[in-house]
Amino acid sequence: MTSAQIIIMIAIVLYLAAVIIVGFRYSKTSSVGDFYLGGRRLGPLVTAMSAEASDMSSWLLMGLPGVAYALGLCDPFWTAAGLAVGTYLNWLIVAKRLRVYSQEIGEFTIPGFFSSRYHDKSNVIKLISALVIVAFFVPYTASGFKGCGKVFGTLFNTDYHTTMVICAIVIVVYTMLGGFLAASVTDFIQSIVMSIAIIAVLGYGIKTAGGWAQVSENAKGLAGYISLTATHGEDGAAPYGVLTTISTISWGLGYFGMPHVLLRFMAIKDKKKLKLSRRIASVWVVIAMGAAILIGIVGNALSAKGSLETLSDPETIIVRISLLISEHGVIFALLAGIILAGILASAMSTADSQLLVASSSVSEDILKGFFKKKVSDKTGVLIARITLLIIGLIAVIIAWDPDSSVFNIVGFAWAGFGAAFAPVMLFSLFWKRTTKQGVVAGMITGSLVVFLWDNVIVKLAMVNGFSANAQPTDLSNFLGAIYELFPAFVLAAIVIFVVSLITKAPEKEVTDEFEKCQKLIAEG
Repeated sequence: MTSAQIIIMIAIVLYLAAVIIVGFRYSKTSSVGDFYLGGRRLGPLVTAMSAEASDMSSWLLMGLPGVAYALGLCDPFWTAAGLAVGTYLNWLIVAKRLRVYSQEIGEFTIPGFFSSRYHDKSNVIKLISALVIVAFFVPYTASGFKGCGKVFGTLFNTDYHTTMVICAIVIVVYTMLGGFLAASVTDFIQSIVMSIAIIAVLGYGIKTAGGWAQVSENAKGLAGYISLTATHGEDGAAPYGVLTTISTISWGLGYFGMPHVLLRFMAIKDKKKLKLSRRIASVWVVIAMGAAILIGIVGNALSAKGSLETLSDPETIIVRISLLISEHGVIFALLAGIILAGILASAMSTADSQLLVASSSVSEDILKGFFKKKVSDKTGVLIARITLLIIGLIAVIIAWDPDSSVFNIVGFAWAGFGAAFAPVMLFSLFWKRTTKQGVVAGMITGSLVVFLWDNVIVKLAMVNGFSANAQPTDLSNFLGAIYELFPAFVLAAIVIFVVSLITKAPEKEVTDEFEKCQKLIAEG
């Protein structure tokens, strides 16, 4: 191991030790509500930055730059545009309503909120929404573990599985110890480290590539690379149609259904501070995603110049640039260590929140909610921690394949939550006539369409269906170009609306509660 690698390792180890210390700091959790929602004590800055750090994950520092490096500006630009708009609208129209409503009915999980919103005594809504969370969050968590494994494997040429497991253990330990507060505080710290990483890599990359003019010249020389209507490929430019653009922008629809983001809205101490949180979050997201895309484009210029080899795995672009930085001396090696800690931070900040949400779904919503098992607060916290550990182990198993794509895993999970929960959340907060039957039908529809879109619907559009000789048709190519969140969200929303209209209207108690919350929201 070189001296630069030793310095990098020291920086990363110190960072990992720091997050575990944070876990110990908040380990004296006395109630399940504190463990899962921190007693609604978050300040506006921590609320904003922890929400966005938990949202962005390794996708920000690995997936997004990797797509830009390989395909050019178009695909990541429209994805980022949709996410930026979705972020702002989520803070603008959902945050305050959810904060007020969830406190009024005394719920601290998303399944619990949906169930109590419709006074569902059967707890069917709670069960279905909890199962949705487990189904999509376990692979989402696995993408975070995978991002960590990729960083270490690329950096030190070590076994992917060993490093992935070590990072998973660290994440699980500090989350088990401190729960929501530990996750939120570490996410805030991680957002700072991520910001440092993005700025340092982008600045160094532009300088090493010969300046922005050289980066721009390289991009212009690649067919479709800086177009907003085409993508770059081995065969030149490939058209990026209007429908594909719309479906890519639809990434933003997912925000209304992301449990790990929505929980931050529920946890802020003062709802009047949400406006400040919204401004901080929106600005950070735009800058961070824009810089991440530019890193991919700059990385391509570095490869063209010969400063960086052509990458077989574009998602390691920031790791490769960090290694270049580390070659310039001790201080730069330390900076590279901070950058690489930032990549770990991006993966960890999402994985910890996802572990919490998934474990709360099993222990609170399924075990205690649906099966009505009564336990003390102390036992409840213990069950929560054991559940979190089990889910972490399952995520490790899913992350075992080193060749799977972080971007693709995140895209699938994002679509699942966006389709299953986003329409339900919007209808629950804005339409008094929504019924529990409509909610159940919408959740099931959204989830099924996401699961079936690529695996069944697109294949059925091929000439020979599921046969080994199936060839793409115009219809299958058309459907395959659509991000599954878009049709799933639309169909789920239609189903909620139609089923709510044809089923019995909600009881007066439910509508009175809705109107009371609307007044509280309007009062500020």
